Amino acid sequence: MTKHIYIYSPSSAVGDRAVIKRGVARLKALGHEVELDEAVFARHMRFAGDDATRLAAIHRAAASGADVALITRGGYGLTRILPGIRYKAVAKAIERGTRFVGLSDFTAFQNAVLAKTGAVTWSGPALGEDFGVEGEPDDIMQACFEDLVSGQGEGAGWQLPVSERRDRLLQVKEATLWGGNLAVLSSLVGSPWIPDIRNGILFLEDVHEHPYRVERMLTQLLYAGILGRQKAILLGHFTNYKPYPHDRGFKLQTVVDWLRLQVKCPVFTRLPFGHVATKVALPVGAPVHLAVEGRDAFVLWGHRH
Repeated sequence: MTKHIYIYSPSSAVGDRAVIKRGVARLKALGHEVELDEAVFARHMRFAGDDATRLAAIHRAAASGADVALITRGGYGLTRILPGIRYKAVAKAIERGTRFVGLSDFTAFQNAVLAKTGAVTWSGPALGEDFGVEGEPDDIMQACFEDLVSGQGEGAGWQLPVSERRDRLLQVKEATLWGGNLAVLSSLVGSPWIPDIRNGILFLEDVHEHPYRVERMLTQLLYAGILGRQKAILLGHFTNYKPYPHDRGFKLQTVVDWLRLQVKCPVFTRLPFGHVATKVALPVGAPVHLAVEGRDAFVLWGHRH
């Protein structure tokens, strides 16, 4: 079924137009109608246009009537314009059926929308990073995106490492799913743009962040009382960092082990989300069920329909 997908650039400037053109061609090949925002290739310093240009792009996406508003890329730029976003207009667009989709820097937009309106957005692919790749896009990413576009998505499942195996069924019911990029989320602590989610399921990922930096950002969420208010924490992929000789055995697993000593709720890893090719689509702000048995983990939201 043909869907209207609106492409816009709310964060960093597009560096390679060919990547975007490839992504657009792939979405069209899937049968979708693709509309490019007028400022999709705008540039001001490192940003996709100055602050006013990017705010206008967000508001055009909200007014587009599209089924999906998809970012070209992340990078940086949304946190500095959060006060200028017309959140009621975004929430009305979501109510009319527009799904706002993205990741990374988009975490700022998603959590601000959730804090201000309670509306659901989607953590998922970006046009360039996922559909504009050389070679074929990841099958699972594409299938999850198509489920999102069609409104057929009901959940996501993955396999846990052996060390996290549960012999008894663990269930967390009707908990708000939220989170995203750890660096962006931690930068919102203490601001009006971070939602006050209690008894939620927090998911986190990051890229180019050494494990000690991941731990430092987690301590910020911990000391702010955020981690202690959750029913479960799901860790996605933490990629593209360089270990140092100085680490002497300090690694990402060290951070995970430390985190489990700090919180009472379960912490699960390997959620298929982050700056990786294989990524699921996750409804930020939606009530979900978490079920874990053996090494199988599921986040389910199909009960909402």
